[in-house]
Amino acid sequence: MRFPVVLFDFDGTVIDSGSIILASMRHATKTVLGREIPDEELGRAVGGSGLIEQMRLIDSDRVDELVACYRAHNEPLHAELAECAGMTDVLTALKEEGRTLEQFFDIVVGSDDTERHKPDPAPLEHALGLLGAARDKSVYVGDSPFDIRAAKGAGMHSVAVTWGGIHPRERLEAEQPDAVVESAEELLAAL
Repeated sequence: MRFPVVLFDFDGTVIDSGSIILASMRHATKTVLGREIPDEELGRAVGGSGLIEQMRLIDSDRVDELVACYRAHNEPLHAELAECAGMTDVLTALKEEGRTLEQFFDIVVGSDDTERHKPDPAPLEHALGLLGAARDKSVYVGDSPFDIRAAKGAGMHSVAVTWGGIHPRERLEAEQPDAVVESAEELLAAL
């Protein structure tokens, strides 16, 4: 087994949340700022250092308002969340192979668990520490450039998935992940 430890980003990789994230960002910027910002611009920071920093990049003077508006719009949409196509099968197959998975899940590392966030490798290093796992025997799977940077910073193998709905393949490829996959089936082969 090439990678006995598999760590997953959650939003956009395991759970199909890209559309509700963008919808909530659109809602917040339109409501608070009275502006329509293109999805390409809104999505640039998604998957990185957290909602507060994402909103700071949009308007540093109105962060609290943007965050509150985003959350009020976003939280009711959670009832609509579903898995990304084929991910339950992938996770089941990996677990049956005896792999350690960060989200299906032997441990869960959230934004409150580390002071630094992606693209900093701290969350991944924290997960590896909790698992007692070696970097060179571990892989991180994610849908954003920040995921790839975090994996590289942690000295791990990186796999970019294209189904997240926010970051185009070209942006992911620019980070030079070890693999880029289009489907859950391809992901299994890459691991």
